[in-house]
Amino acid sequence: MPPVIRIENLHHTYQRESGAVQALRGIDLSIEPGEYVVLVGHNGSGKSTLAKHLNALLLPTQGEVWVKGWNTRERAHLREIRSTVGMVFQQPDNQIVATIVEEDVAFGPENLGLPRAEIRRRVDWSLEQVAMQPFRHRAPHLLSGGQKQRICIAGVLAMQPEVLVLDEATAMLDPQGRKEALDIAWRLNKEQGVTIVAATHFMREAIHADRLIILDEGRIALQGPPRELFQQIDRLRALHLDAPHVSELAQALHRRFPAFPANLLTPQEIADAVIGCCERREEERERQGWGEARRGGNEEEKETPISNLQSSISSSPSLPLSPLLSLHHVAHYYMRGTPLQVKALEDITIEVFPGEIVGLIGHTGSGKSTAIQHFNGLLRAHEGKVTVLGQDLNDPAVDLRTVRRTVGLIFQMPEAQLFEQYVGDDIAYGPRKQGLSREEVRARVQRAMEAVGLPFAEFKDRITFGLSGGQMRRVAIAGVLALEPQVLVLDEPSAGLDPQARRQLMRHILDLRSRGVTLVIISHNMEELAEICDRLYVIADGRTVMAGTPAAIFGAADDLRAIGLDTPDMTQVAEALKAQNLLPADVVVYTLQQAEEAIAALLAQRAAFAASNDAGSDRS
Repeated sequence: MPPVIRIENLHHTYQRESGAVQALRGIDLSIEPGEYVVLVGHNGSGKSTLAKHLNALLLPTQGEVWVKGWNTRERAHLREIRSTVGMVFQQPDNQIVATIVEEDVAFGPENLGLPRAEIRRRVDWSLEQVAMQPFRHRAPHLLSGGQKQRICIAGVLAMQPEVLVLDEATAMLDPQGRKEALDIAWRLNKEQGVTIVAATHFMREAIHADRLIILDEGRIALQGPPRELFQQIDRLRALHLDAPHVSELAQALHRRFPAFPANLLTPQEIADAVIGCCERREEERERQGWGEARRGGNEEEKETPISNLQSSISSSPSLPLSPLLSLHHVAHYYMRGTPLQVKALEDITIEVFPGEIVGLIGHTGSGKSTAIQHFNGLLRAHEGKVTVLGQDLNDPAVDLRTVRRTVGLIFQMPEAQLFEQYVGDDIAYGPRKQGLSREEVRARVQRAMEAVGLPFAEFKDRITFGLSGGQMRRVAIAGVLALEPQVLVLDEPSAGLDPQARRQLMRHILDLRSRGVTLVIISHNMEELAEICDRLYVIADGRTVMAGTPAAIFGAADDLRAIGLDTPDMTQVAEALKAQNLLPADVVVYTLQQAEEAIAALLAQRAAFAASNDAGSDRS
C-alpha cells in the first residue's frame, strides 16, 4: 500500500518581528497505513510544526506533503485532508468551541454533515472512550485542564479519522488519564487500523511505538525501534533528551552484570530478567547438590545486603511547630448559590512548613489547582480555615496584597501570564507595581532571570512571544520570583517541557530552596516528585486522603491505584520482585538509584553465594 502520509524535503520558516525562524530543515518521511509513530525532540526541535503540516494547518515554505495522494497545497482537497487526519493539540483551551461538553464533541461530526442519530452515537462512544460521560452536560470552562484535554480527544475521535495526530495531548493528564488516552490510541491502532502519530516529551509513552523519530533543530536526527534507540543514552542526552528510567536501570545493571539484558523497556521486563537470573542461580545450585545448604544454610549466608536498604530512605523531616501556611478542612464551591453549583473541595487539610518542598498529587479534577489558589487568597474558603504567616485569610482585615507578595503562584499554563512585548519588561512588571527604584527593579529582574537559567544580557530584550514554550515558562516563573516571595506555589511547572528543560527547571527550583524559598509543587510526574519532595499530600475528589514522606506514599501503591494514580516505574519493578519474595516486603523503592542498589545487591548476593558453592564443590 502507498504511504498514508509522504513528506519530501519539507522546510518551514516562521516570519516574526525578531526575524525569520527556520523550524524545519529538509524533512523526508513516509508514514505507512496502520503505523504507530512517536515524534520526540527538545523544545523548539520542530515536532509541533511537523505535526501541523500533516493536516495542512501549516503549508511548506519549501517541499511537499501528501496525505493519501492529496497535496496539502491544493485547497480543493482541504476538507478531505482534515477529515482523514484528526489532530489534538497540547493546549485544550485552544480547541474548545462550545459552551457544553457534548456540543463541543459533536462539533466535528456536525461539520461532516452526518445524520443526527449518527452524531449522537459518535458523541456517546467518544465520551465513553475518555471516561467523560458524567460531564457531558457541564460547561468546559468549569473542568480541570486534564478533563478539558479528554474532551478535545473525544472531539477528534468522534470524527473517526484514519490518522490521529496527538501533539503533546497527554501533557496535562494524570497518570491514569495518560494511560487511558494511550490505551485508546493503542486500541484504535491495533483493532481498527488507525494510523497514530504522537508527539511527546514522555519517553515512556514511546516504548510501544513501531517507530521512534527524534528531531533536532528541524531535522530528523535518529529514527528506529524504541528498543534500539533507548540504548543510546549518551546520544539521547546530547539531543537534550532522556531514556525512560527502565532503560537506564537495565543498562546500569548490564554494566555491573554483563549477562543482564540491556535493551529492556518495561518494569515487568526488568522484573522478569531479575527473576530469570535468580532462577538460573537456583538451578545451578540444585544441580550441584546445594539445595539443602540453600534451605538450611547458616544465618550469615542468609543475610542479604538489601536488608538495610530501608535505612537509606529518608524519614520524615523534623518540622517546626508552626506551619508557614495551612488549609484546615477547607471546602469551596464554584458558582455557589446557582443551579450550576459544584463543590470542588470537600475537606482539604494541608500544612506547609518553612524550608520544605511539598508535593501535591491527585487525579485530574481532584481539586489540587483549586486548593492552592487558597494559599494567597485568590479563592476564599467557604468552609474551614486558611492561615498564612499566622493570619486567618477569612478575616477581612487581612491585607491580601501583602499575602500575595509573600506567596507567589505559578499557574498550570504560565505562558498565559505573559503580556509584555519584551522579556525584561514582563519580569519587571511586579517589582515596578511595588514602587521600587529603577536600580532595584533591574537588580531583581537580573536575579530572577539568572535563577531560572535565562542570561540577563541575552534575554532581557528578546520578544516574549518569540521564545520557545520552555523559555516562556521560565520567564513566567521569573516574573513571580522577581517579587521575592517566601513561598512559591507551582502548578505543573514542567508539563510540556522536554527532559533537559525539565531537569534544568527542577535544578533551578531546588536552588530556590537553598535561598530560603519554601516550595509547593503540583505534578503528575511521580518520578519527579519522588526525587525532590520532603512530603506529599494526595488529593482525591476534593479531599486530602493521604499524607507523608515519598517512602510512605509510594509504599501504599494499591491505595494510589485505587484513586486513579500510579507509582514510579521503579516502584513497580520492586513490587514485581516482592511478589516473588526476592525483595523484603518492608523495602520501599521509588527512585532509579534505590532500584539499582536493591537489584544490584540482590544479584551480587546470588552471584557471591553461587561462587562460594562452586568453590566448596571444587574442594570436595
